[in-house]
Amino acid sequence: MEQASPVIHNLEEKKSMKKTFIFLIVLVLLGVGTGYAVAYFAPHSSSSSSQTSSQNASEGSQVKKGEIIGSQDKTYTDTAQGLLKKGGIDGEGAYHLQRPGGDSQNVYLTSSVLDLSKFEDRQIKVWGQTYQGDKAGWLMDVGRVQVLN
Repeated sequence: MEQASPVIHNLEEKKSMKKTFIFLIVLVLLGVGTGYAVAYFAPHSSSSSSQTSSQNASEGSQVKKGEIIGSQDKTYTDTAQGLLKKGGIDGEGAYHLQRPGGDSQNVYLTSSVLDLSKFEDRQIKVWGQTYQGDKAGWLMDVGRVQVLN
């Protein structure tokens, strides 16, 4: 009686696994390449608008009544208006908006997008994002400004 030798390797199965592995590697490389291409070629609207707004704000007193300067980013949903004055409260904010009702109604401001010094002593409306302050009743990161007068 002749005994059949056991099959140690199935060559067809190995070829199939190798093709699958190569296909997966190619698929991952295409995905990474697509991500880089989209990031490189896609318009950067928020950064370009903030760059433009910074250039406009640097013109200073040439800012006209009614002009809106800053980012169009949707994260800046809170609004306030008043007279912009230099100075925060106990290290919170670099500027504040004076509003009717006294100091308790002030909005303390910082800005990661605009140079607020260009609007000092002017009536403005601001759009920003509110943050929790330790001393300030209302602390806001300003992203957009409209000059009221």
